[in-house]
Amino acid sequence: MLTPLLLLWPLSLALTWLVAQSLANKPFDRALEYNAHALAQQVEIESDGRIGFNQALAAYEVLRTDEADLMYYQVRTQGGQWIAGEHDFPVLHDTPTPPLGQVVLRDDELRGIAIRVAALWIQLPLPSGGPVLIQVAETREKRSMLAAEIIKGVMLPQFAILPLAVLLVWLALARGIQPLHRLEERIRARKPEDLSPLNLRSVPQEVLPLVDAVNDLLQRLNESLATQKRFLADAAHQLKTPLAGLRMQADLALRLDVSAEELKRSLQLISRSSIRATHTVNQLLALARAEGGSASLQRQPCNLVALMVAVVQDVLPLALAKNTDLGYEGADEEDAGVWVLGSPTLLQELMSNLITNAIHYSPSTPERPAVVTARVLPDPFSGHVVLQVEDNGPGIADEEKSLVLQPFYRVLGNEADGSGLGLPIVQEIAIQHGGTLFVQDAHPGRKPPGACMSVRLPVCDAPADAY
Repeated sequence: MLTPLLLLWPLSLALTWLVAQSLANKPFDRALEYNAHALAQQVEIESDGRIGFNQALAAYEVLRTDEADLMYYQVRTQGGQWIAGEHDFPVLHDTPTPPLGQVVLRDDELRGIAIRVAALWIQLPLPSGGPVLIQVAETREKRSMLAAEIIKGVMLPQFAILPLAVLLVWLALARGIQPLHRLEERIRARKPEDLSPLNLRSVPQEVLPLVDAVNDLLQRLNESLATQKRFLADAAHQLKTPLAGLRMQADLALRLDVSAEELKRSLQLISRSSIRATHTVNQLLALARAEGGSASLQRQPCNLVALMVAVVQDVLPLALAKNTDLGYEGADEEDAGVWVLGSPTLLQELMSNLITNAIHYSPSTPERPAVVTARVLPDPFSGHVVLQVEDNGPGIADEEKSLVLQPFYRVLGNEADGSGLGLPIVQEIAIQHGGTLFVQDAHPGRKPPGACMSVRLPVCDAPADAY
């Protein structure tokens, strides 16, 4: 606040100087106008038709000098004929139709001295019919003295007021900022793990919105840290099981009296545990990538039909190994409304998790194969497209449909291998793309009802070179 005050002070001085000059000119300009009209009354036509001028009265009316300024005048015709006054008076350029009876003021110089000039054209009944120019001038000493007096009267109080204003501003700001200093001390004295909201008491009203925003940030940060701690604890717990199995089977295989059959079985269990651990780690990495993808997500137009068909082809060997009938139905690549703006890698991760989940959790035998259907369904009326994966498995109970979206939660009574991270990854990727995940029954009222996972995403315009 002090900087603007100090910057405005020179500007105030300049404006005061301009105003003082204008105020000082006005009374003296009116005197010049009066003198010009007084000289005009001394111009007359003599008996022989020549222009006469009363020098004595002119000297009495106009040439009254004082200690400060000198007065000058000149009378001449429009053609330049000198009648009276100074011969070297500054020339006023004539105009074809001079403003008769109107005094024109201007600044000029006479013999190197700055003067203020009042010029007046009058019309006399001359044979030539031309007007006569009367000019009166005075030096500018009195004007400068008056302007200086005005400036002194205005500026001298400012020299006293400005330091007082600076002191008052300094004291007021120092007093007003004290609560902020106390708030700063309270924040600095906090322990790193203390994320409780700041106390709003003794906080100035002007910074209450800022403190509220900080409290909101602390709350969200506390929730984020709690989620991370819970996630790390769950991840450690999930990784302990396959690692413990690996160690136990390795210890069994290292026994001296183990048979070849037992050694083969131990190696098979080691392989299964390593696959499960690898799958869990990959899912953890996928979830971390999905959760951290909002800031660095490289978005581009993606054709969901092309991505879905590619994922179905990649997962087809797993479906054949599980005796599952896997297929695709819905829109074609050339259809409108199948393009979204996003990351093709994350979108394929989303589709792969939905399809592999449906395959793993749908019991299947060669006699009664499970059926998994992937769909891409444009919705042109709402500007969205729906990714859908449907199966004929046991489905998900209503009370567990919200729980399966939590990391590491698995439906009770299901023996399928998994880490409980598939649907949380799908939900996180959908959120990153502005979409929503819906968990529904594929065939309500039937036994088994099956499961239908739907992801609704906003569409974008197809690129110009798409077709």
